[in-house]
Amino acid sequence: MKLHHRLWVVWSIGLAAYLVGVMHRTSFGVAGLDAAARFHAAPAMLAGFVVLQLLVYAILQIPVGVLLDRFGARKLIVLGALTMAAGQLVLAVAADLPLAILARVLVGAGDALTFISVLSVVTSWFPPRRVPLMTQLTGLIGQLGQVLSAVPLAAVLHGPGWTPAFVSAAALGVAVGLAAFAVVRDRPPGAPAPPPAPATREVLHGLVCSWREPGTRLGFWTHLGTQFSGQVFALMWGVPYLVAGQGFSTGAASAMLTLLVLAGIVAGPLFGEFTARHPFRRSWLVIAVIAVTVAVWTAVLAVPPPAPRWLIALLVVVLALGGPTSMIGFDYARTFNPGHRQGAAVGIINMAGFSATLTVSLAVGVVLGLAGPGGYTPEAFRVAWTVQYAVWALGLGGVLVARRRARNKMASEGVVVPPLRKALAARRATPERQDVPDGPPGSAPPRGSAVTRGPGTPRSR
Repeated sequence: MKLHHRLWVVWSIGLAAYLVGVMHRTSFGVAGLDAAARFHAAPAMLAGFVVLQLLVYAILQIPVGVLLDRFGARKLIVLGALTMAAGQLVLAVAADLPLAILARVLVGAGDALTFISVLSVVTSWFPPRRVPLMTQLTGLIGQLGQVLSAVPLAAVLHGPGWTPAFVSAAALGVAVGLAAFAVVRDRPPGAPAPPPAPATREVLHGLVCSWREPGTRLGFWTHLGTQFSGQVFALMWGVPYLVAGQGFSTGAASAMLTLLVLAGIVAGPLFGEFTARHPFRRSWLVIAVIAVTVAVWTAVLAVPPPAPRWLIALLVVVLALGGPTSMIGFDYARTFNPGHRQGAAVGIINMAGFSATLTVSLAVGVVLGLAGPGGYTPEAFRVAWTVQYAVWALGLGGVLVARRRARNKMASEGVVVPPLRKALAARRATPERQDVPDGPPGSAPPRGSAVTRGPGTPRSR
């Protein structure tokens, strides 16, 4: 098989593993009300299932990043797929809380192994110029796993029942795990072998160096501020909110989750192309998406329920933008860290959004529980969703501080990023220019970009 064709086959199998992983991750969201009845769980306990799953995911991100640098992507993708399948099989037969909790722990652990390993495949197999776009496509096409959980899995759940639904999910997980074992390779044929695995002290030093890099922290706050709202909606509280808080039917609520995925798939390539063409303006897209998300949520919560259906649809579309925007965090990891530290940097960044997701998921459940036995009420949901504002403030503040420090470091290396208003003015004066990057921030700026070199270096054209 030609290398070009093999590249797409390897990526497709890795993508399939991630897509099925997203289905496993979000399966409990569509089964939330059924799980409440099956396990006699209150809202806070129900939230605890997802919080525990995400806690395991978040805690494992840095160790998985280290394991990725040491053992490669293929082994971790296979192990992740089989671990999640085991979790779904346990959930299929669980009749009490302890087994259900074990099931979600296994799903969280397997999920933690998958995404950053698939991103490593993208980085190793694709040319650097295409990595931002392929990262977006990987993340966004992978979100079709939410459609698998919202439509076919939900149909089996509400038809044949709980056990057939989760046994089917487990079987699909085993299938993609075997496919990954057979097809996926860590790097293209002929690519240089990775350096020997570092000692433990060097690993810890690499983690510290990754965190000290301002670009890693910029990616961390980017991921934290943009991902959580859509994830909380898709993973746990979206369907209960739409059904009990906004008067949707179960089918209409599932359709909204499908809209969330489709809107993200449309936005992903556009955001990826913007990131590739304007790498020095990525943070402005992050800030804009956070601001729009806050504004639309505020509008929805300000309207006495039920809100107009068009406003809920707009909210879902805006929530979909958080996924592709959070991928910019991984692009910061790629462009600000050397290759041998990228696994650790991606793990640090990926931990941010999921830590925020589990915190907000639990907080919403606690607020609903405090509302009393009938916690699933429109007014209780209006109050519960307000816990998001503190996380948005934290994420936005972190982005602004980390961006300033990253740009200060770039300036010390001779790359000066002028204010946006000056860049726009320069672009209007010479409209034929395009910000197409030849390399990451810190390298030579792209021809025609609005970035200038510091003292002693020539001005970019």
